Amino acid sequence: MGSAIGLIELSSIAKGIEVADGMLKSADIQIIVNSTICPGKYMILVGGNVDAVNASIETGLDVGGHQVVDHFIIPNVHPAVFPAISGVSHVPELQALGVIEAFSVASIIEAADAAVKAASVELLEIHLAMAIGGKGWVMFTGDVASVQASVDAGAELVQKKGLLVQKVVIPSPRKEILGQTI
Repeated sequence: MGSAIGLIELSSIAKGIEVADGMLKSADIQIIVNSTICPGKYMILVGGNVDAVNASIETGLDVGGHQVVDHFIIPNVHPAVFPAISGVSHVPELQALGVIEAFSVASIIEAADAAVKAASVELLEIHLAMAIGGKGWVMFTGDVASVQASVDAGAELVQKKGLLVQKVVIPSPRKEILGQTI
């Protein structure tokens, strides 16, 4: 798989399956996630070289039409994003904590990538849509200034789409708060 990823989030499961098929047929990409998400939505996350990902997302948007909720293409995704989505990130010493919450899966992955590229922070988790009404959130740690810069960078991306729920920086969090999320 190349370093580009793309995602399409749809309001219809049936249309999502059709979109995934069209994306696979249109370009040499790999499906990373092809799944239902809450509440009754569908997401397709693909990877490959930039041109292939662009072509597959373009096809997916055409096929998905008005049922596309959100989408993105990240040409050079940060390597920390995948472990955070998978929930296998190493939990370092907890410093300041940043959290960004969004109304879409696509937006929160974009926010996580922007946040980890903006400053020296470690991604703790990217939670995608399951059991939280279709929303997503990302959590990361680092020194206060870095966390603030990362929260600002990630939240700005989501805010431009009108999908930001909330953003917070906790300068000195208690480690116990991680027990319910990670």
